[in-house]
Amino acid sequence: MRYDNEVFREMAEREGVVAGSAAGDDAFVVGSHRFESRLLLGTGKYRDFEQTRDAVEASGSQIVTVAIRRTNIGQDANAPSLLDVLPPSRFTILPNTAGCYTADDAVRTLRLARELLSYDEVDHTLVKLEVLGDPHTLYPNMPETLKAAETLVAEGFEVMVYCSDDPIQARILETIGCVAVMPLASLIGSGMGILNPWNLQLIVEKATVPVVVDAGVGTASDAAIGMEMGCAGVLMNTAVAAARDPVLMAAAMKRGVEAGRMAWRAGRMQKKLYSASPSSPTTGVIGSAA
Repeated sequence: MRYDNEVFREMAEREGVVAGSAAGDDAFVVGSHRFESRLLLGTGKYRDFEQTRDAVEASGSQIVTVAIRRTNIGQDANAPSLLDVLPPSRFTILPNTAGCYTADDAVRTLRLARELLSYDEVDHTLVKLEVLGDPHTLYPNMPETLKAAETLVAEGFEVMVYCSDDPIQARILETIGCVAVMPLASLIGSGMGILNPWNLQLIVEKATVPVVVDAGVGTASDAAIGMEMGCAGVLMNTAVAAARDPVLMAAAMKRGVEAGRMAWRAGRMQKKLYSASPSSPTTGVIGSAA
């Protein structure tokens, strides 16, 4: 994995970051949207809507993902709606296609989401695309993902896309016009962390759109590692919802993402194999002749 200053400078210039400085605008820009938080939080698997709201509040997240096939955001007028506790006036609702196994299903689901969310006369086009390959691994079906991405981009959607950690596939999705690529760190809901940092680093170094770690984060250090590698953000759900204390874990994740981003902006020291370097001055030591 390369952390050298040349790579850091290239990535810093790409994101408008002033190297070596914590000052200045460090907005998370996705398509036509700007955010302060780089943590995206899913809304599934919580005990109830109230716990969902408390976790989102603790995380500081401004983008919350919603599985349209599983969560009511207006489809059922007779059931409680997630939008009652997470109003679109405060949060960006990011509809996703969890549970879709074909391009056609995914496209149809996001068209429905746009209708459901456009009641305020604002065209809600920012979406998360995921087309799954099988129910056991929930690994992305990339041919169907590419097909759906082409259709959605052509229809004016701003597509953030869940994908394999394959730099070639990520490049194709970017060429299609997706506004963010979201490679999995490990299998959805596994909590295994970043299993292939080498591929993730290849994607980050070449991408000109935000790279968001998606799936597999288990704890705050996983989020920090992804951010230290230069990822633009981290999306998670199970790591928070399945924690013993989801609200406390959400707060921990907020700090992990922030710390990782700050460390990336600061630029880590060079690794030096077999070469110790004292942190204290070596001249003027008490008792020495110098």
